[in-house]
Amino acid sequence: MKVGRHLWKLAAGTAVVGGCAWLATTPAVVRAQGPAAGEVTYTRDIAPILQRSCENCHRPNGAGPMALTTYEEVRPWARAIKQRTGIGPHAGVMPPWYMEKNIGIQKYKDDPSLSAEEIAKVAKWADSGAPRGNPADMPPARQYADNSVWRIGTPDLIVKTKDIVVKANAPDWWGEIESVPIPLDQDRYVLAVEVKEVNDVDTHNKDRQTVGGRFVWHHLIYRTQVGLETQVDSSELDSSNADNVVGWPVHEVGRNPDYFDPKAARLLKKGSYIVSDSAHIHSNGHDTTSHLEFGYKFAPVGYKPLYKRANYSLGNGVDIDITGMETSQQLHAYAVLPEPTKLVSFEPHLHAPGTRMCLEAIWGYNIQTLSCVGYDHNWVRGYSFADDSAPLLPKGTILHIIGYMNNSPSNKNVPDPRNWQGSGNRSIANMFIDLGNRVYMTDEQFQDEMRARVAANPGKDIILGCPLCGVVAKQSNARPTQNQQQQ
Repeated sequence: MKVGRHLWKLAAGTAVVGGCAWLATTPAVVRAQGPAAGEVTYTRDIAPILQRSCENCHRPNGAGPMALTTYEEVRPWARAIKQRTGIGPHAGVMPPWYMEKNIGIQKYKDDPSLSAEEIAKVAKWADSGAPRGNPADMPPARQYADNSVWRIGTPDLIVKTKDIVVKANAPDWWGEIESVPIPLDQDRYVLAVEVKEVNDVDTHNKDRQTVGGRFVWHHLIYRTQVGLETQVDSSELDSSNADNVVGWPVHEVGRNPDYFDPKAARLLKKGSYIVSDSAHIHSNGHDTTSHLEFGYKFAPVGYKPLYKRANYSLGNGVDIDITGMETSQQLHAYAVLPEPTKLVSFEPHLHAPGTRMCLEAIWGYNIQTLSCVGYDHNWVRGYSFADDSAPLLPKGTILHIIGYMNNSPSNKNVPDPRNWQGSGNRSIANMFIDLGNRVYMTDEQFQDEMRARVAANPGKDIILGCPLCGVVAKQSNARPTQNQQQQ
């Protein structure tokens, strides 16, 4: 074993070196030994992974059931960390990110997932006894400003609902919450929004180790509205042209932030209220006081959107037929794009039997699988495409979603797999929707976006998510240069 260059002192008593306990009766100075060739250690290899992908929840006063910020905290969970990080893009994986990495677009915002190399490192570390390694290799501890870190960064505005108290044995409740005024003295456009539940649950109580045990809000379908005395037609809720109403992405348990296209920020109007007549609240086994916080990141003052919000629907809320005691069932839904469209995000929404959803784009004979993700009804994820990877789809493209359903005893989310399941709002019924954000473009804007995408991918004939980019590339290559024109 190679001798390290760093010196460190052992105090009298028991000290831990490389995962082994040594007894030192008097202070001594020794040379720290470096890891053997090929050895994986906590300080050098595992701590950076945990800091990046796990500590946002697994830290003191975080949402996770245990903190994972020090070796002493992590070591007892080594085998469990190996198991949970290595199960693939399925319900139960940690961190909870279910994107399949062997198909479709792979660049997304806020992706906390581990690479195959990192998963292998975690497994090797756990299997070799979870050695600590050289303390000098330990990266600096991450610093958190408070107990409620925002993934979008410090919001420009935070709006809080009023506290509710949910008793330990209360039945599920659906209904309307009290509207909340938004303190704005001028209209502002929003580039990102994040909604978080804040409550008094003891996150490290041993029986609070599920998402349902941590939270009491299952979901909130909401809008912002000016003039609460005005009746709102339900068709307005998904319209970008409503005079007094703006629709927003649904908040669901475990949901990550929503990012709007930089050229299509969403309007938060002066004098608006947060309004919802569709909240689902449930008990978690303890009396809980809770509220929601809405964090907004604003575009600069004077910003004007260039693209308009797309208002088509992609899903099936009626023709859902899921047989009891069967796995590997499929649901399908289609939508034809009426305008050139950019997909900003992909967000599968299923219920308990749902295990997977894929998104396809069909243009003539061209069929591209854009994304396939696993699904866990207990921990909803939205997948915001990186700005340079968001699909650019021509008018007439057919979008196709495929849902994979497991209504069998092997799916622990299903309370009684003997039952047939159809559509409905309750968790024991089903939905099948892509709730992703999208924007429409003019023909000129669409051409500009494709030219920029082609320029960013020189030499590529096929660009995933842009079925016409190959045509644009050929046109660009065929266009004579300025020197050729002069000749």
